[in-house]
Amino acid sequence: MTHPVDVHVGKRVRHRRWLIGKTQQQLAEKVGIKFQQIQKYETGANRVSASRLWDIAEALDVPVSFFFEGLEEEHKESVKSSVLPVDLMGDKEALDLVRSYYSIPENQRRRLFDLARVLSDVA
Repeated sequence: MTHPVDVHVGKRVRHRRWLIGKTQQQLAEKVGIKFQQIQKYETGANRVSASRLWDIAEALDVPVSFFFEGLEEEHKESVKSSVLPVDLMGDKEALDLVRSYYSIPENQRRRLFDLARVLSDVA
C-alpha cells in the first residue's frame, strides 16, 4: 500500500521532470538507475530513499524541500475529507439530511446549498 507522502513526492518528481522537459529515461540515466524505477517513484509505488532524493533533486536542479512543498495543504484536505463516513449512503443521518434537502422547494434549496458551501469554506 502506498503512503500519501510517497505519492506526493512522486507527483512532485514527475511535475518537475515534465516542467524541464526531461524524459523518465533521461532522469534515470542522470541519477544512475533504470527508468522503471523512476516510474515507480513517480507513482508512489516505491519509496525514494534520502540519498536517491538528493540525487534526483540535483538532476532536476531543485532543493530537496521542493518535493515536500504543498504536503501540509494536501494533508489538511485529506483530514477534512476523512470526516465523512466511509459509506455515506449507509449513514442514517446523511440519508435523513438528503431526504430533507430534496423536500425543500428548488429555489430555497439552491440558497441553502450556497449557504452550506460558504460555511464549509470557512470551516
